[in-house]
Amino acid sequence: MNRALELAQFQYGRTGENPSVGCVIVDRDGRRLSEGATGDTGRPHAEQIALERLPQGAAAGGTAYVTLEPCHERSTGEASCSSRLIEAGIVRVVVATKDKHPQGDGGLSRLREAGIQVETGLFEAEALDLYESFFAKLD
Repeated sequence: MNRALELAQFQYGRTGENPSVGCVIVDRDGRRLSEGATGDTGRPHAEQIALERLPQGAAAGGTAYVTLEPCHERSTGEASCSSRLIEAGIVRVVVATKDKHPQGDGGLSRLREAGIQVETGLFEAEALDLYESFFAKLD
């Protein structure tokens, strides 16, 4: 999660209206396979970037460390990050903090319903500092 936070912090202020998210994907043995951060202007999302850097099927059985809850839906109509993680065969997702945005909220539920082990709260205080202004706009 430390690396995911570094990635998100590096992109902070470059992602337009979207939050800057970091994602690191590791294999069953904890070896880093891929990583990504939200793209400039907010797209593509971090999970999408990390998954697209891998060959088809390479993430199966792995764990994704994500600084913010993977989205439940996308405003563009593309596949959501939670759906992409499910399709990739990820078996565990560790999230620093839940997303309060209506399009993000619900991603963890989708992952759990798909049988993926979900853990939240790792480095949550650091993530909340990172997303303070994003969450404030939602209130």
